[in-house]
Amino acid sequence: MKIQKSFKNNLPTLFLVATPIGNLDEMTYRAINTLQMVDCIAAEDTRNTIKLLNHFGIKKKMISHHEHNLQQSISKIIELLSENKNIAVVSDAGYPAISDPGFELVKKAIKMGFNVVSISGANACLNALVVSGIAPQPFTFYGFLDHSDGKKRKQLEDLRYHQETLVFYESPHRINKTLELMLNAFGNREVAICRELTKINEEMIRGKISEVIDYIDEVKGEIVIIVEGSKEEREEAIYEFSIYEHVSNYIVSGMTTKDAIKQVAKERKIGKNEVYSDYLENNQ
Repeated sequence: MKIQKSFKNNLPTLFLVATPIGNLDEMTYRAINTLQMVDCIAAEDTRNTIKLLNHFGIKKKMISHHEHNLQQSISKIIELLSENKNIAVVSDAGYPAISDPGFELVKKAIKMGFNVVSISGANACLNALVVSGIAPQPFTFYGFLDHSDGKKRKQLEDLRYHQETLVFYESPHRINKTLELMLNAFGNREVAICRELTKINEEMIRGKISEVIDYIDEVKGEIVIIVEGSKEEREEAIYEFSIYEHVSNYIVSGMTTKDAIKQVAKERKIGKNEVYSDYLENNQ
């Protein structure tokens, strides 16, 4: 167990600073003060971050911290913290670690005993959720689906019976195909497409998935998709044995674990991930 009293110790701190998702006026006084105070800023893209810093008159040393140099940058940041430096981490927009680099660094910093502090700010998921017109809670934030249509189809099928509102991020060139796959997996549910949030071209498209597909052609900017939760009841066959026993029986009969899990998922009409998790949990 670890207890962090963020502002009652003299330990160096890793600050996770939320940055504007579009409108620079979203930058908080606390975020500006934090970036001015730290010894170094770790940025997802230094070219984007320098524009933000210049806008607010902040001059600070920067290092790159992105998905392609994680191990090197994490080592460098931990080294700086070990030298009693305070470090701020920023992504291109919104919160670090939310569909952006940051999580592995946070785990490492916590393990090493440093403070990890979040500096509040804008978040595209919550911005879209509260204006969607779809029940804002409970909700499940999924982030980006896989780029592969096959894997994306499987991910959506696994989410078919989730009753919580679902939140996804998507890119403009994939939005049409994603909506088509959602229509096939979920049926014609209510959906809200929120794009260019906080910018001059902010747009909300609300309606049934089929209606939205007909409207959307070429769109620009990052997109948040809000989908209403399932109203379907999962139809499950009644079995006298558990999922774990079901999988084990097929393995004993000669199937590989992978094929057994796939077969049980098909027979029980549930996701393979659910079968795998149950089997793994009980196979200790």
